[in-house]
Amino acid sequence: MPRHITILSIFIAILATIASAGGLLLDGLYRDNAFVTTTWLGNDAITLLLAVPILIAAMIFSNRGSLKAQLIWMGALDYMLYNYAFYLFGAAFNWFFLLYAALLALSIFALIFGLIKLDADGISQQFRKDAPVKWIGGYFIFVASGLGLVYLIQSIGFIATDNVPAIVTMSGHPTNVVFALDLTLLIPWLILGALWLMKRQPWGYVIAGILSVKGPLYTLVLAVNSVLVVNAGITQSSELPLWGTLTALGLIASVLFYNNMRSTT
Repeated sequence: MPRHITILSIFIAILATIASAGGLLLDGLYRDNAFVTTTWLGNDAITLLLAVPILIAAMIFSNRGSLKAQLIWMGALDYMLYNYAFYLFGAAFNWFFLLYAALLALSIFALIFGLIKLDADGISQQFRKDAPVKWIGGYFIFVASGLGLVYLIQSIGFIATDNVPAIVTMSGHPTNVVFALDLTLLIPWLILGALWLMKRQPWGYVIAGILSVKGPLYTLVLAVNSVLVVNAGITQSSELPLWGTLTALGLIASVLFYNNMRSTT
């Protein structure tokens, strides 16, 4: 990868470390209600302990010639973009507002510049002919369909009944940040990546490789948050079975994807 993408990614790793460590250690940083504040802690823990190390390791191995690492690098950047969009638009204004804005902007530029430099055709040629692209693509469509159906039912239900979705009430947000970001930054890409991957189109492999990193990382965030809010006595019912299962399935899809790809140029 060109030097400017590496420099952007180093800044992202540093700022994400500061933001996540600060979220875990600084009392009074988060000014949201108890439910949202608790969930930020799960995000911070996974970002600090997994996402940042994955980003750094992917950069190192990519610069040694690993095509797998290039895709994982892009996946880690996509996680940062998606994650800090939640903070920027969903966290009550706090000391780290400018940090969240910088992380989102840097992640957008690093991901765009990185994708421009990726050799999608070359990457697609590294996959075995018997790679289970239909199984992986089918999983992506399953997740996109499930999430999309839930969001559509609740959004259209509001039009019919005027009942605000529970997540809006629990978060105290004026709108549904989760629905907004998933319907723009996740679901369309799951569907597009799945369809292109099942047709073995080059950019299908690229999108699938990115989502195979971002997906399990973020469902793990949601699984951890499910435990935290129950332990804090904020909610009685846990979503751990759902997000734990999706994390396991996402990891299986990720292993299937990357195990069928040759590593180096």
